[in-house]
Order: sequence, then C-alpha cells, then structure tokens
Amino acid sequence: MAEKDNTATLKAAVGVLGLSTVALLASTIGLAVKENNAAPASPAAPAESAVAAAPSATDFVALKETSIFLDYKDNVCAGAQLAVANKLCADLEVPTPQAGGNVTKGYVGDLDVGDLKPHTASYFQGDMCPVNVHWHLGTEHYSYGQYDENGNGPHGTAKRPEWANRDLAAAGEKVRGGFHCHHYDEEDEKFTKPYDWKYCTNMEVGETYEVHWPHSSVGDCGTVNQYQTPFYDGVFCNLSMEQFAAIAVDPQNIASNVGVHGQVFTVVNDESFFYPDMMRGMIVDKQRNMGTDIHYYTGSTTGTSRNNEMCSQYAPITWQVDRQCHMISASSFDKLCQDMLLQRDDMKDDLYPHGSRELVMDSLVANNAADADSLAAAAAAEAAPAEEAPAAEAAPEEAPAAEAAPEVARGGNLRA
Repeated sequence: MAEKDNTATLKAAVGVLGLSTVALLASTIGLAVKENNAAPASPAAPAESAVAAAPSATDFVALKETSIFLDYKDNVCAGAQLAVANKLCADLEVPTPQAGGNVTKGYVGDLDVGDLKPHTASYFQGDMCPVNVHWHLGTEHYSYGQYDENGNGPHGTAKRPEWANRDLAAAGEKVRGGFHCHHYDEEDEKFTKPYDWKYCTNMEVGETYEVHWPHSSVGDCGTVNQYQTPFYDGVFCNLSMEQFAAIAVDPQNIASNVGVHGQVFTVVNDESFFYPDMMRGMIVDKQRNMGTDIHYYTGSTTGTSRNNEMCSQYAPITWQVDRQCHMISASSFDKLCQDMLLQRDDMKDDLYPHGSRELVMDSLVANNAADADSLAAAAAAEAAPAEEAPAAEAAPEEAPAAEAAPEVARGGNLRA
C-alpha cells in the first residue's frame, strides 16, 4: 500500500515536472517569437549606419575657390609673357628654325644654324622645370611608321601633299588636325567605347593627340606658381625683356634654357593603360619603349597661327620628341585635366586639344638633329684623337725645332 502511494506520488511529481517543462518551453518559444517580431528595426540599423558612415567624394576642384594657397591674385607669373609677334618667314633677316618638323630617324633639316645645338641632357639637369602642359589634335610632328599620313582615327588622318604639307583633318573641323598613329581599330571596343569625361573637354576616345610640356630655367620652379596658362607666362616668369634681349644675343642661351617635351598618344577606353601623373613631363619607361627613342633639334613654338609663310620668333628652343606613338587611357587625360584645374593659375584654356601647325618644310627645319645613336657616335669621335695622342708625341728628334720658337717670339716681342 505504501509502495503504491509512493508510486502515485512519483507519477504526480513527474507529471508536474512535465507540465512545468512544457510551460517553460512554451514561454521560451513565445519570447523568441516576440523578439523576432521586434527584430526588423535591428538589422536595418547597421545598414543605415553604413550609409551614413560612407565618406562622400570630395570635390577638390571646388575647394580651390576658398583655398588660401591657390588665390590667383598671388600668381607672380601672371602676364609675364614677353610679346614677340609672328613675322613673315621671308622677311626675317636671320631665319629662325621652326617646329614641328619631321622627326623620323635619319632626318635632318636644311636650315643651316651653324654651331647651335639642342639641349640633349634631361631638362632637369639643365635646371629647367615644366611650366605648362597642353596638347594638339593629331600630331604636329611627323614620324614615318608611327604617326604619319598612313595612320588612322575616328575621323581619318591628315594627308601628305606633294612637299609634305598638311590639310585639315576632316571637313568641318574647327581646328586643324594633324597626323595620326597606327593603333586605331574600329572593331576593337577600347578605341570606340565613349568615355564620360569630367574635366577635359572636346576629347574623343580613339583620337591621336600630341602632348607638349614646355620647360624653362626661369620659370617659378618648385613653387605654387610653376604651372601657367598661357605657357609663355611660365617660360618668362622671372625674366624681363631687357634680360631676354641681352641673353638672346647668343641663340645658344635660349636653346639651353627653354625646351619642350613632345610625346604622342592614342586615347583608349581601357584602364590597363592608366597613368596617374601626366603633369610632370614626358613618360619615360624603358620597358615599354616610352621616352627612349628621342629626336633632338632646335625649333620654335607651334600652333595654327604659324605656318610655312608666317614664322614664330620664339626661337630657337630645344625640342625633345618621342618618335614612338603610345596608347594611354582616357582616364589618364581626365586625371591630368583635374590636376591642371588644381593649380594656382587658371589653366582651363588648356583643357582641350589645340589645332596642329602644318608640317614645317625642310628649308625651315634646323640641320642640328640628334638622337642617341648620333650622340654616341659623336662621343666616340671626340674620344678617338685622345687615343691617337701617343703616336703624335713620338717625334723626339723634332723637339729642338719646337724649342727654337721661343727665341723667335722673344726677338719679335716688344715688351714695355
């Protein structure tokens, strides 16, 4: 009987425990459901926080307006350009060498410039710095097999008339177009896919452009005033007309202190060809044959206000022109234009391609062209006499005759 009572009691306890467990489980499930019903606001919070925390893109160009460092009124080079007007080539008493000319390997112009030589070392070794960057539609220079009448682009290329003059790139063009590279392929998307230009204007994927970086030893090098538009302000920033007239007596002074880098590109919509800093000068990359095959010569400023009848008198200046044509991404140019807008000077007048001067005829191109091969040959020729010197010294028997000269000199020298 007692055993039965204990069994009944145990069963009752188990039953109570079971009911308690079920109740606890039900409460837990109910709480979970309640929390889940309130949960939607919780996961949304991190997403909203992420959006709020994401940094907005900074408009650096807009910040220029309030920057104490970029106030145009502090530009010491503004208006520094020395006015030297174009002149009819036929009226020049001493013809000045002109640019751009033929830079094909082996080419030499017909204009005799005497002992005048281009600056063949790097510009920074001559204390010159870049003072501007701008570019031309097509090329002003001519490099056979690289950028010439056989090249192509979205609108074709310039023709090569009988004496190598050039016409407009295409009917209706607002600016004269020059020669083109050979890269363009209308079946390849990277030459035809439009690019969303944000800073440069009037640019086109697939086109060829010749970029110029004018350099000067009297620019405001290493300061916030280094880059200028027009580039003449940068070239002459720290030079008065009186000083210019004095040094211009010897044309070599000009060629040794003012120079231009010239490099040619076909624009592609392909980020594998992105280069972040086109501001500083010609791109030099030996592995990709960029800036290594250079044609050196002395010439002048270019642009469509000059031709083979009207000459530039801003001469003679050194030109260092890359004979090869290269591909560069549209984004590289757009980054360059942004950099230009961030200078103290207002460079917006150089954010688009300028027209190309017609190819300069041979009679106006200097006959002092040089390249790596010719410079090496010249260096070897200069070294040759030094090696032959010992043979010249091997004449001891003639020495007495050489010593007799002082007696003659003394006899004819009237000393006070």
